[in-house]
Amino acid sequence: MKYNERIRELREDHHLTQQKIADLLNIGQRTYSDYESGKTRIPIDSILVLARYYNVSLDYITGASNQKNEYPLK
Repeated sequence: MKYNERIRELREDHHLTQQKIADLLNIGQRTYSDYESGKTRIPIDSILVLARYYNVSLDYITGASNQKNEYPLK
């Protein structure tokens, strides 16, 4: 699964709107929509914010793994 599909799946599983996640990332809803559609690549710092927010590993959120491990603690 590609990361853009994964971030959409996570958002929908948590019953959140694109606007809610855009606010979390301090970006516009349209920009976030472009991330989910694959039109624009999501910056790594935003991927980190989403991984922490959803409590999933970077491997999972980027699609490198289908195993839903928790975000690692420091």
